[in-house]
Amino acid sequence: MTEGQDRLRSLVDTWHRTASEVVVLLRSLRAEEWALPTDLPGWDVRAVACHLAHLESELAGNPQQPVAVPAAPHIRGWMGQFTEAGPLARGSWSTAQIIEELETSVRARFTALATAPPPDLAAPAPGFAATAGWSWDTLLANRCVDMWMHEQDIRRATGRPGGFDGPGAAHTVDTFLRALPFVLGKKVGAPPGTSVHLQLTGDQPRTVAVGVGPDRRGKLLDGPPHEPSVRMVLDTHAWIALAGGRRAPGDDVRVLVRGDESLGRRLLQELAVTP
Repeated sequence: MTEGQDRLRSLVDTWHRTASEVVVLLRSLRAEEWALPTDLPGWDVRAVACHLAHLESELAGNPQQPVAVPAAPHIRGWMGQFTEAGPLARGSWSTAQIIEELETSVRARFTALATAPPPDLAAPAPGFAATAGWSWDTLLANRCVDMWMHEQDIRRATGRPGGFDGPGAAHTVDTFLRALPFVLGKKVGAPPGTSVHLQLTGDQPRTVAVGVGPDRRGKLLDGPPHEPSVRMVLDTHAWIALAGGRRAPGDDVRVLVRGDESLGRRLLQELAVTP
């Protein structure tokens, strides 16, 4: 098996396992829990489930009902319009219909990816992914993150913690960590020589170090510097909430910051790397 085939299999298996767990989670919800608000502006649990069903149905090649998307503060750009269309088009559906669409679409996609896998992960992906300019690799990697993050949205809203011990959690934690150099160098604009030592505790523990080079670009370091500009310690749940844009610093999120506290605050404010 080639490196590309290994990568494809890992992404597909991670997405499929996470999607299957979402279906089980949705089936466990009581009727009133579908109306609970999530951390996503304007979306309750039902809207999150509709969004997942919509994307998987679209990628499975099913025709979609066109709907008018009204203006709203949380809807930005064509992707925001596209994303909002899913819940709106399914406004009259029963929860059983939403779950069935998600489950059958995931099954169809999993079968298609197994029987006719993309020969080149670097090739452009179809559908809305083509509009976004995504390759197959980007599409499949993003589906893992999106599916798992929305599983966590539902779990937080309904008081059902869990899901941090599987490949979806590991994939998402690592995806957000790989964005840390961009956050430090580009979003924060830290000067050359700046370094950050980040430690994640609890589920999915990680330790990473990031520095800014003479070109003002952030990069992952081989190991923590002796005296980093900032040391930051937080648990994995806090990391996901901040980097995933679900919570802001101070919103019931505990982070230990030592060193340059001003830099630490700026870094925390810029951690969100999801749209």
